[in-house]
Order: sequence, then structure tokens, then C-alpha cells
Amino acid sequence: MLLIGAWSLPIFWKLDVSPPRDLPLRFNRARQRLYAYNFNHRWWNPFERWQVTPVAYDWSQVRAERWLQRGATTHGIIIKGGVVLSIVKPGTNEVIDRFPLTTMGADGHAWAYICTYMQKGPDALPPPGPAKDHNDVLWCNIAVLLAPKVKWPAEMDLESRTAP
Repeated sequence: MLLIGAWSLPIFWKLDVSPPRDLPLRFNRARQRLYAYNFNHRWWNPFERWQVTPVAYDWSQVRAERWLQRGATTHGIIIKGGVVLSIVKPGTNEVIDRFPLTTMGADGHAWAYICTYMQKGPDALPPPGPAKDHNDVLWCNIAVLLAPKVKWPAEMDLESRTAP
């Protein structure tokens, strides 16, 4: 039991403080690109270096996949769902990367909003809500406060916000 406790303590610590505060996605209509803050990890190996790898893909490679998970507990039936953005290898349907778009909440509506923006521009949409600061967290959420802040590489930050 002591060995299991000694192994699980670093895993739970790392699961709390290693993932970045958020995993933002950026869509640049002028460049027809998706920019993602991609966090790579293997939860079962606390000794491996977990890292963020910002990536960019062409819009033509992006697909949406809806997922639904059902389960039963002693309290009843649980149904969860969402939308994942899948990146396919050009000219194929082979998925090379995935990013969560939504969990519960908006699912298909978020994908429709993004598609309309990328195809027709912001004038075809209702105005968005206020911009979110991905590093703004509640003072009482200690684990997230200890997590690394969202920081895009300077070149990618500029590219994802400007036209070619």
C-alpha cells in the first residue's frame, strides 16, 4: 500500500500542476489556419517531461467529430458529449491530431459558429462575447494557479493574429 501511495503522489501532483491553465484554439480566417496549444502527456508516467507544443494546421485539414459517452452509476445514467476537432493528413482521412472543442454545452453550435466565421467572416455572425484571458483564474483554485500560464511563441502569436 505504501508503494502505491508513493507512486500515486507524484502522479496526482503532476496531473494538477503540469497542464497549462487552458488549451486555447485560434482561428485565422485571413490565413485559413488553425492554431492550437497542444499539451502532450502520458498520465501514467510522472517522470516523463510533459510539454506544450503549439501547432498550426491548414483549415482544409480540420474536421469535427461529435462524441457521446453513456454510463450507469448508482445515482442513475450519465450521458456526456462534446465535439473534437480532428486534423487529417492532407489528401486522406487519417487523423494525425485531435483537440477538444467543447464538452457538454455548445457542441455543434460552436462548430457551426467557427465554420461560418472561417467561410463568410465575422460580419455573418452575431457579435462574440468579451475576450477571455486564459491566465485569469480564481484565487482559490491553487492547482490552476500553480499551473504554467498560456504563452504562445512570439512568431506564432503574431502570425495567428495578423493577415498574410
